[in-house]
Amino acid sequence: MPKKELLGAVAAEVVVCVKCQLWKTRKNAVPGEGNPESQIMFIGEAPGYWEDVKGEPFVGDAGKFLDTLLAEIGFTRNDVFICNVLKCRPPKNREPMLDEIQTCTPFLNRQIKAIQPKFVVTLGNYSTSYIFSKANLHFSGITQAHGKFHETSVLGMPVTVFPTFHPAAALYSAKYKKELINDFQLLGRELAKRGIVKRSVS
Repeated sequence: MPKKELLGAVAAEVVVCVKCQLWKTRKNAVPGEGNPESQIMFIGEAPGYWEDVKGEPFVGDAGKFLDTLLAEIGFTRNDVFICNVLKCRPPKNREPMLDEIQTCTPFLNRQIKAIQPKFVVTLGNYSTSYIFSKANLHFSGITQAHGKFHETSVLGMPVTVFPTFHPAAALYSAKYKKELINDFQLLGRELAKRGIVKRSVS
């Protein structure tokens, strides 16, 4: 089955999902979006206020900063695939709970298997912790993990995992903003070195 159809099937299930309590407080589930043929997948934590309103990932202030970071390395959000660990907004943007992560990540696993990315860029603690657990990598916090390339296997597929801070962190910390910019420059150089460029949608 084509990648687009596999992702569409996941999205169709996500938007009507009632497997955890978050469906009771959401406006819209946020399956994720982007280019099914992309070699790069960005994984964040959970939808926020504007994502919940619009049903799209990274459309608030953090999303605008992510767009800027992508533009700096020659990509747009249409060239990559962007999603989150949780597909529904936790009330008041609280942190994800363990049972919510366990209930929701089978959707993420299916998205990863459908796309088969060469690069997985994890944004923040929760996505990095989850992907590291699938890659049998030790995780001691995003401050230590960010900015390093990990050649590993996730869900039985070879992949390069690159953790960095969540773009939301840059909105309240000049230090994290600088770190994010530096990490994306590093990412851009590595992608160029490996010949990973924009992919058209098939």
